Amino acid sequence: MKTITMILLTLLMSKGCSNDAKNDISKAVLQYDAHTRGYHLKVVISNQVATISQARIPDSPSEQIKISDADWKELVGCFEKINLEELPNLKDPSQKRFYDGAAIAELKVRYQDKNYETKAFDHNNPPAEIQQLVDKIVSLAKPLEE
Repeated sequence: MKTITMILLTLLMSKGCSNDAKNDISKAVLQYDAHTRGYHLKVVISNQVATISQARIPDSPSEQIKISDADWKELVGCFEKINLEELPNLKDPSQKRFYDGAAIAELKVRYQDKNYETKAFDHNNPPAEIQQLVDKIVSLAKPLEE
């Protein structure tokens, strides 16, 4: 009887640990901001909806788009791979934003009542650890920029 109990406890504990290892995007709000003197982009993603704003004025109209199932699946895959605790420690690969060579960008994640935020990095050149996620987020706003 003790053996059966130990086996069941081991299975339940390992099942619980494996689920916690992956980030669940359905419990998160992702916000990507990029701005410079003449450019502003803000994308907020929550529950398969992206809210996109391209103006600095707080009351300016923003556009909401439903994220397609294919794009959502790709976002989920990218989000599961990142280590949220490491976001503040990521190193930027370039510093063009220091001389107006690129917009200043940041990624913020609200996950399970906790905030995670990167340091500033160049728009279109994020740290390698979040490259896929940021590229996917920015691609959602591309049709609106054109």
